[in-house]
Amino acid sequence: MTLDIVRSGALEGVPHGFFGKPDCGLGSATDRGQVEANRRRAADAILPGAHIASVYQIHSPTAVIVREASGHRPRADALVTDVPGLLLGIVTADCAPVLLADREAGVVGAAHAGWRGALGGVTDKAIAAMISLGARPERIAAAVGPCISRASYEVDHTFAERVIAEDGANERFLSQGPGEQPHFDLAAYVVARLAAAGVRRIEAAGLDTYALENLYFSYRRATHRGEADYGRQIALIGLAPPRVAG
Repeated sequence: MTLDIVRSGALEGVPHGFFGKPDCGLGSATDRGQVEANRRRAADAILPGAHIASVYQIHSPTAVIVREASGHRPRADALVTDVPGLLLGIVTADCAPVLLADREAGVVGAAHAGWRGALGGVTDKAIAAMISLGARPERIAAAVGPCISRASYEVDHTFAERVIAEDGANERFLSQGPGEQPHFDLAAYVVARLAAAGVRRIEAAGLDTYALENLYFSYRRATHRGEADYGRQIALIGLAPPRVAG
């Protein structure tokens, strides 16, 4: 099976990719062996032979620094590293996957930005962790991968009020959909948070995980259909190991 990989021009030269199907979610009902095989294939498509460091995602703003891949997954939603040859991986199924890199400092990061984490500042925490390793905001490039689009993301009025209560300027990320229900633009909100944190180069994929059923898993689509489970797509980023002189 050919892997569907979306790469960002903003991260050119940095090993990375936003993947679609097959399932790479360790928490899904898919056979664990198959999921592990899917993750291995994805890793080899980015950095052959590299191991994936990941977190136990809890829709939080928590970011951690990792320097090795291990069986222990800290409870967090963003991770950063300055170790070449290590891949950072986060999984999504409508939430926004965010990959970040400061090429000059040799620091990369990955964040899982669902609405809770996004509003809570998960990208801000990821950037802060990168800065602690020597990165500078103005040098960081960021890419927001496939996620649920405004057209597909209907929310209730309580949610809309909460978003606006956080900051009145957030009203621009809400629009009225069919039946006068508000819709939220998650990707645009994440892009704005990145820009407010000082990131100057940001690119969004503009691909709707809910609508593009053949390519992506979607928690909301599965929920609307009453399906018992759903898969997760993975996003990966790493630093290429130094070349050994021959």
